[in-house]
Amino acid sequence: MISVGHPPEQMMFQLSLRRRGISDQSVLRAMESIPRDLFVAPADRAHAWRDTALAIACGQTISQPFVVAYMTEQLQLKSSHRVLEIGTGSGYQAAILSKLSRDVLSIERYRTLADSARARLEGLELHNVEVMLGDGYDIPANVGAFDRIIVTAAMEEVPGALLERLETGGILIAPVGPHSGVQTLVRFTRTADGIERKELVDVRFVPALKGVAREL
Repeated sequence: MISVGHPPEQMMFQLSLRRRGISDQSVLRAMESIPRDLFVAPADRAHAWRDTALAIACGQTISQPFVVAYMTEQLQLKSSHRVLEIGTGSGYQAAILSKLSRDVLSIERYRTLADSARARLEGLELHNVEVMLGDGYDIPANVGAFDRIIVTAAMEEVPGALLERLETGGILIAPVGPHSGVQTLVRFTRTADGIERKELVDVRFVPALKGVAREL
């Protein structure tokens, strides 16, 4: 339960998610347990519990809580799962994933974001998350395969090399579509016969760019 003394917006946080259709109790508990105000810019902390995206460093954003919860719910996570995240950002989504899975590898192309997210996650003692500076389109071969993959930036199409990182039975969630405008959140499932694709809802994400950023 959220204790008395929390801001009204924080008290309404769970209710808002439930009203919008988030029903997985483990996801709701994870969302409640991670203080979103620690993952936004200091100037935005008064707005941290609103259901809205907020700007962070390097021209990126922290997704609105409903989108974080929805994507997490669609992953159907188990405590035994190994998860890959493309696009660490502030580290908020990785923090939620850490509560629901065995371990998380999160890849971020901006050094500033990777370093600050790593510090936040360590500060919260979320020791099952590794933040790696790297290119989400060029995953190092030695990191292996994953039970779940989540992409938190828009891809015009999901590369086959990324889908190949899924274990059989694995799920990948990504916003797919043009970098400018509206994308569709798509869930890919690897079966014994190949890849099944299901379109979910329309979303807006910043673009997933290739390479590691030279600055920032």
